Amino acid sequence: MDLSNAVLEKVSVHAVGNKGTGQELKTSRKPLSLSEKECKDMAEAFLSRFNTEQEKYAFHHPSSLQYNEVFNYCLEMMTEEVPFHKGTVQVANHLYEHSTHPKIKSGELYVCYFSNCIINNKPHDAIGIYKTESKSRFLDLDVANDFAMNMREGVELTKMDKGALVISSNAEEGFDVLIFDTNRGEEAVFWTESFLSIVPQATAYYNTNQVMTVARQFIEKQIPQEYEVNRKDQVDYLNRSLEYFRSNAEFDKKHFEKEVFGDGGMIKSYRNFEQSYAEENAIDLEDNFSISTQALKKQARVYKSVLKLDKNFHVYIHGNTDLIEKGYDSAVGKNYYKIYFDQEL
Repeated sequence: MDLSNAVLEKVSVHAVGNKGTGQELKTSRKPLSLSEKECKDMAEAFLSRFNTEQEKYAFHHPSSLQYNEVFNYCLEMMTEEVPFHKGTVQVANHLYEHSTHPKIKSGELYVCYFSNCIINNKPHDAIGIYKTESKSRFLDLDVANDFAMNMREGVELTKMDKGALVISSNAEEGFDVLIFDTNRGEEAVFWTESFLSIVPQATAYYNTNQVMTVARQFIEKQIPQEYEVNRKDQVDYLNRSLEYFRSNAEFDKKHFEKEVFGDGGMIKSYRNFEQSYAEENAIDLEDNFSISTQALKKQARVYKSVLKLDKNFHVYIHGNTDLIEKGYDSAVGKNYYKIYFDQEL
């Protein structure tokens, strides 16, 4: 994906309040009138948040895709069945109708039309949907006018609260959709489920991310409940799991289970845990897929191979746990770890 030369063709803005608390929806009469430089600057700011997004989503509806409102609005704007500005008003109305939870903040809705978004070496159109809820205060200093200073309030374009980029590829399957949301919890669910109604695509990134999450949670939460293991043993399992993903280009579930867990009883326990996780989160987990290096890098940051000893010491373990020996010193009444090594680096 290359968005560096994408062109912002049109943008409309609407003010969307919280319907549940009695706030109003105010729609504009026409798109913004922008200079060429303003379009270029806004395109760069609006698209910058998506440059590092790897996880793809698609519009979804349990009955049929044709009943997903935002999907239809985007499709009609892209095919010019509906004029662009009219389509943005429909998007604003849909957002307003779903802004009923008391935690949903009012804000401005920006709907943009981009061209020349390069995906897999081919140009595509895209529709950007952004919501700003947080404003910043700025000092506007007029040097030419005897340093007159004004305090203004506005939105930092690179710090939008929520965003979705709907790319024209894979329209039959619900488009390719990228998202970001600075909020968590109920507000994040509102944006992805209530408003957009999207589901993750089963890409290499998604599969790698999900399976590594399941493995980490199984090691950290489930294994200690079923087996007598200490933190050193848990770290060993975490390191084995991480090493599998680092040393293989393709994931094979049976091979992974044998390499990491080995024991038949533990493999059975892992499969039960995986099934429960998939059912609770309403997802499908693949048995075979290509491993995503981007997802691996992300997960490696949360695979905590650390022994935390009271508040005095943190021991980071990157390799052979056989070189660590745990014991108890009755003379001082404390546990200890003995660490063997060849040289101090």
